[in-house]
Amino acid sequence: MSLLFEGSITALVTPFRKGKVDEKAFRALIDWQIASGTDGLVPCGTTGEAVTLTESEHERVIALCVEQAAKKVPVLAGAGTNCTDKAIHLAKLAQKAGADGMLQVTPYYNKPTQEGLYQHFEAIAKAVDLPMVLYNVPGRTAVNMEAETVLRLAKIDTIVGIKEASGKLELVDRLVQEAGPDFGVYSGEDALNAQIYALGGKGTISVTANIVPDRVAKVWNLFAKGDKTNAMLEQENLQFLNKAMFLQTNPLPVKTALALMEKCLEEFRLPLCPMDEVPRAKLIEALKREKLL
Repeated sequence: MSLLFEGSITALVTPFRKGKVDEKAFRALIDWQIASGTDGLVPCGTTGEAVTLTESEHERVIALCVEQAAKKVPVLAGAGTNCTDKAIHLAKLAQKAGADGMLQVTPYYNKPTQEGLYQHFEAIAKAVDLPMVLYNVPGRTAVNMEAETVLRLAKIDTIVGIKEASGKLELVDRLVQEAGPDFGVYSGEDALNAQIYALGGKGTISVTANIVPDRVAKVWNLFAKGDKTNAMLEQENLQFLNKAMFLQTNPLPVKTALALMEKCLEEFRLPLCPMDEVPRAKLIEALKREKLL
């Protein structure tokens, strides 16, 4: 069985204009992503500042993405939060908006046990019949989902993969080996994309692809064709940009970069605010080096 989500998948920013979602800029970003070879789209994730969106905005952003993608690529909608009932509600909104699947992050701040994590995701899966990709990002959530918990969850039919952003390649390797071919392991750390592909990962959910969708997709495409040598070379050529995307908290650098590239406005929602002067200058230097400005 082929995976629904595979390849270079972009964790989209949410453009704002005067405090509102900039629908025109968002649609244009989606068109550019698809034309550049992106294999899938993630609206309303961390990079999309989802936690600052109202409920109606959250549903609207997903619906816009679904509409503009027009089935050319699948849409994996962010629907995670740290309250199980609310996550179920967001998942239902994603399903109503027409998403092909949902991305569910480990509950942040609460610091649940491994059993709590299992029950959280199991409850969502029971309540909403929509393919689910788990998201493990301990650097942001203060909780790490262990391999045993993921492997238990992988037995649930609608849980189809995990975005792994712990940076632990041994965990990725184990999940690939033990979860089975119908369970996708996706890179959640752009700097490790090629290494995760080499272990059997099925793609990336990428921040960097917002600004260079063609180049991030090229790494995956080379790997998929069996050209590991050139894929690794392309990955190495991207590492300067990958590092630049985390000069400050994501999505500050990537959205600033898109603004400098005239793809959206440099507008955030509090508590996020414009980049500090020194890292912003370093970002501009990186973009100029890569001939993006």
